[in-house]
Amino acid sequence: MTRTIPDMTPASRSVAVAATDGMLHFELSLAYEIFGSAPDAVPAPWYDVRVCGEHPVRIGRFVIEPDFGLDRLADAGTVIVPALADVDEDPPADLVAAVRAAHEAGARVASLCTGVFVLAAAGLLDGLRATTHWAHTGQLAARYPRVEVDPDVLYVDNGSVLSSAGKAAALDLCLHLVRRDHGSAVANVVARRLVVPPHRAGGQAQYVTTPVPAQDGHPLGALLPWVMARLDEPLTVEDLARQANMSSRHLARHFRSVTGTTPLQWLLTQRIRRAQELLETTEDSVDVIAAAAGMGTATTLRRHFHRAVGVPPDAYRRTFRA
Repeated sequence: MTRTIPDMTPASRSVAVAATDGMLHFELSLAYEIFGSAPDAVPAPWYDVRVCGEHPVRIGRFVIEPDFGLDRLADAGTVIVPALADVDEDPPADLVAAVRAAHEAGARVASLCTGVFVLAAAGLLDGLRATTHWAHTGQLAARYPRVEVDPDVLYVDNGSVLSSAGKAAALDLCLHLVRRDHGSAVANVVARRLVVPPHRAGGQAQYVTTPVPAQDGHPLGALLPWVMARLDEPLTVEDLARQANMSSRHLARHFRSVTGTTPLQWLLTQRIRRAQELLETTEDSVDVIAAAAGMGTATTLRRHFHRAVGVPPDAYRRTFRA
């Protein structure tokens, strides 16, 4: 089925990736890949990406030739600030001023990993939640006490100001922006092209000391696919524990270590994602979707959906109808 995406003006489609000496190439190239390469299954128009810097920029062992100067950040609908290699030094003053001016002009500003230090220096995070790589959250909180640093999440969305945790979490945030602009179905297409999950539950806690375990042989390895195939059923934590052949308390410990959240919250997140997919890709009523997503009634779905997504199911469908 052809995907019809919400109308985006040329200004809102424009994405400016800030570039300056001392940035990390992974986050910069990641942003350029996601916003600069339109998926085959998505009709035009896609994003219009530009790289903005004052001169040829050295990124690690690479040299980037910017398209425009930093002053052109203010013309973009979205500004991406990649990671800085050295957070012990103050961010470049010209970059901080350009990012502040872009936000004042109405741009949505997103930092990837330690790029958050630029946003904090620009005053865009005062009184707001933000995150960065777990190794630098303490430093961010100490240097910018007016920022509410959350070390446990993969990214934070404050509407017009967003921040991500380290490295791969930058990918999570970029996919989140695609999901905000075009809906889950399009974000899923982009994620499949990149061979990554379209959404990761949990937070940084699962990556600080314990990596996500391999599926084979792990206590949750068989359980999670089993649950995903039965989201329409009235599953409880006790049902999950019984299927995994462990106590509810033991199950909760495994879920916390692997996903960073509780079994119940993880299950609710998967139900919401299923409801989003069905709202986008079917003509089913909210009652039918509520049953298919295991939410029971339309009232229950509307309550949880609005709390999680920010809009009611009907409004979400009108925006992202496929």
